[in-house]
Amino acid sequence: MSARLHRVLRGLLTLAIALAGLVLLPTPSRAATPPVCALACDTLDPSKAQRDTFPVPQVNLGGRILKLHLSDPDSMAWASIDNGVSGDSVWLDRSWDRGKSWEGLLGKASIPGTWTGTRTLMYNLTDPVGHRRGWIRACGDAAGVTCTDWAYPTVCDGTSCDGADPATAAGDDRPVPNTTLFGRTISLHVDQKNAMAWGVIESGGAGDEIWLDRSWDNGATWPEGSSLGRTSVAPGRTSTRTAMFATRDPRGLMFGGAVRACGREAAHQEGACTAWVRPAPSRARAAADALMASYQTYEGWWRSSWWNSAVAVTSLIDFAQRTGRSDYDWVIARTFEQNRGTFPAGVRSSDAVEGHFISRAIDDAAWWGVAWLAAYDHTHERRYLDEAVTIAAYVHQYWDTGSCGGGVWWDRERTYKNAVTNGLYLWLTTSLHQRISGDTVWGDRAATAATWYQRSGLINGAGLVNDGLTGDCRNNGQTVWSYNQGLAIGAFTELWRSTGNGQYLDTARRLADAAITSTALTRDGVLTESCDTGTGACDDNQKQFKGIFMRHLADLADATGSATYRAYITQQADSIWTTDRDPLNRLGQRWAGTTPNQVDWRTQASALGALTAADGL
Repeated sequence: MSARLHRVLRGLLTLAIALAGLVLLPTPSRAATPPVCALACDTLDPSKAQRDTFPVPQVNLGGRILKLHLSDPDSMAWASIDNGVSGDSVWLDRSWDRGKSWEGLLGKASIPGTWTGTRTLMYNLTDPVGHRRGWIRACGDAAGVTCTDWAYPTVCDGTSCDGADPATAAGDDRPVPNTTLFGRTISLHVDQKNAMAWGVIESGGAGDEIWLDRSWDNGATWPEGSSLGRTSVAPGRTSTRTAMFATRDPRGLMFGGAVRACGREAAHQEGACTAWVRPAPSRARAAADALMASYQTYEGWWRSSWWNSAVAVTSLIDFAQRTGRSDYDWVIARTFEQNRGTFPAGVRSSDAVEGHFISRAIDDAAWWGVAWLAAYDHTHERRYLDEAVTIAAYVHQYWDTGSCGGGVWWDRERTYKNAVTNGLYLWLTTSLHQRISGDTVWGDRAATAATWYQRSGLINGAGLVNDGLTGDCRNNGQTVWSYNQGLAIGAFTELWRSTGNGQYLDTARRLADAAITSTALTRDGVLTESCDTGTGACDDNQKQFKGIFMRHLADLADATGSATYRAYITQQADSIWTTDRDPLNRLGQRWAGTTPNQVDWRTQASALGALTAADGL
């Protein structure tokens, strides 16, 4: 049968099946869609693939060999056809709803001239930015159309895979209330340790159904995960359950999937579902999974906040360091590689980014220096240390003894000397001194900065750090923010580590003691910003302050072994988990759980800092 005749007969499906024995396939979706971009964008050349594996069996199509190729490190696929003749073609189909419909003819290529084979370009298997998990297959047309099996219809998180028997679960938790329908009880069960879930229907009869829905976007949509494990109550029984299903897909860069249990009574069409839930293998890991839902995989940052993204990736690195997990180690390199270049104003920051994470905002650059020192500690890759040196050298250009006897300016216009920029400089200089063998330059700068900081007036008489200095070099009395307090605690703790000078540790203790006892920062035992109180709201910068404080208090707790600091850290984590968390493990700004509360990826990263600190005790 010719390719042309085959296309005509596709409109006459019954006749086509009778004449050619073709398999009846669903109709592909035809709507034009933009390219998917994950680690790379659709249409990448297969020569750039990091690996070539064959996830499904090849297909013999009239002597032609049809193959689906997949590179797991790239999360991309391509198709090839060999032993063919001119005019034979090959393409990919990609489905976002478990094969019910698909984007067809992706990368379609025909064998040219005297060649005997060809291949498509590469296409993404999943879309983590769009919160869609895909299936993909290779298809060919050689006087008849056929396709390989779909690749990766089963989600696996390590050894925990879709379809596992609930009898093998490491635990049975019911994190949300049951729902009822015509006297039936529908419940969601979770193996928290392995992030697996299953559904149960009870008090029913033959034909009643139970299934799971799985969503990668907080329950907004679930085309890939609709009716998972759908099963019916057998005759003579009153209950049944689904198999278990995973909620994390590391292969597809999808973390923090949500699930719900749904059921239907046999005599009625309508169903009922429980609330959506994300499992919590540990408190910190649950927070990290939820944070990753907002990560822009292709761009390599958390969109709309430049310095906040530096702190967010630092929080993920701390999670890895303190818990020993490497789930998100790929995020470190991705963020670095995608953002070390130049960007016009408005793309990453309101300011232009001039390369090496540098802009006119001196403190913004310094936050990235902190991130890359954390990355160096975790990975031991020299490029991260080198980047931190480049950033710190830039910050050092704004150390100015002509104003207030020293200190770093906050911005390139030299308008303000404040606590955050100088706390960052002090931490960076002493941290570089510790990590560069034989260094004297950064150590001398750290000692000079420490002396200046202690005498600057930034620390008030109560041991609290105000926001900055006035034009005539006095404490300006502005708000005591937790991150300024935390940076000073961390910097003086690091100075003690590098010098052994007890006065530095005494300073860190004095600052910590003031923070955990003063109502300026702690209320009813919970770390509280001034914008956390009453009807107030914190801005996008302030949302992330408390996690920074917790990072550095944990460092001091490690250095001193103080039971008081450890108890305070534990109290913050407990309060977040019990009062400031929803069933999807989203964590808000107000760690005491008061209202009005704010929830976004910045508050998530901040709370992750507290949970990581507690998990690492």
